[in-house]
Amino acid sequence: MSWRPAAPEDFVVDEIPAYAPSGEGTHTFVRVEKRECNTEEVVRLLASAANVDPSEIGYAGRKDRVAIARQWFSVPNLDPLRALELTLPRARVLEAARHPHKLRTGHLRGNVFEIAVHDVAAAAAAHAVQRLAEIARSGMPNRYGEQRFGRDGDNAVRAAALLAGRETVRDRRHARFLISALQAAVFNEVLARRPLPIGAVEAGDVAVVQASGGLFVVEDLAREAPRAAAFEISATGPIFGTRVLEPTGAPAQREREALAACGLDPDVRPAPPRGVRLRGARRPLRVPVTEARADLDGDVLRLRFVLPAGSYATVLIGELLGPDDAAGESGLP
Repeated sequence: MSWRPAAPEDFVVDEIPAYAPSGEGTHTFVRVEKRECNTEEVVRLLASAANVDPSEIGYAGRKDRVAIARQWFSVPNLDPLRALELTLPRARVLEAARHPHKLRTGHLRGNVFEIAVHDVAAAAAAHAVQRLAEIARSGMPNRYGEQRFGRDGDNAVRAAALLAGRETVRDRRHARFLISALQAAVFNEVLARRPLPIGAVEAGDVAVVQASGGLFVVEDLAREAPRAAAFEISATGPIFGTRVLEPTGAPAQREREALAACGLDPDVRPAPPRGVRLRGARRPLRVPVTEARADLDGDVLRLRFVLPAGSYATVLIGELLGPDDAAGESGLP
């Protein structure tokens, strides 16, 4: 679905860091609350304040523009007391403490979301509450949200052109971002082609152990199917690259078809631009949704939940309130 917050207060997200700053080191971890500005804008503001290049600013994940978002950044050679005194347009510094190294993408445990969806009919809200309970038991499809593909939705197409040599991008961070959109498109295509329930595994799947993150290829389906049902393991999809554990059988064939559908030759390893690594990874096809709660306040559906890092709240809203063709029935804009 294409839900968008009507105001920043409708989409509040609070980052759960992977670790706390140690209090010592050459970098300063800065917790910022931003409103109606994107992560890159805050990066530029912090870089200007610290007189460093924006590439030296670290952050764990991007946050939406139309939102109230609290997230961590790292800034080199910035005194924490000075950080707390910074005056930033549409953002304010909440905390600052030293740490030995730069904050890297993915260095967070998850995000807490508080979301308000307006003009939801009572029947649609009742269905959303029931669906949320089901998802809390079996997990949420781990699709990438459409915001991953850029304002015009063409980032994956541009990445395919970049890998084919038909387009050039000078900025390495931007090149990485484009290629990550193509990786996301392939993953979403694999998920869309999967004929099994979200909590099931099949022979040939690359599965992930939820507790440890370890990967293995499913061979004994009779043994692994109960583990999947208990949410001990989950099937994964590809973040394509050069060092990825490959599935076998039917899962492998669907991944080849998904690569081809996204403009990639499944028999040729893509060559990234200079300075861009393309190691690849596996991503769970489902993720747990915890601390989930849904309440109807008049015609406003208020949701609170926690998602792991890299998962999208808008995907969950789509699961709860249906596709675009159901938007009129649920009162969505």
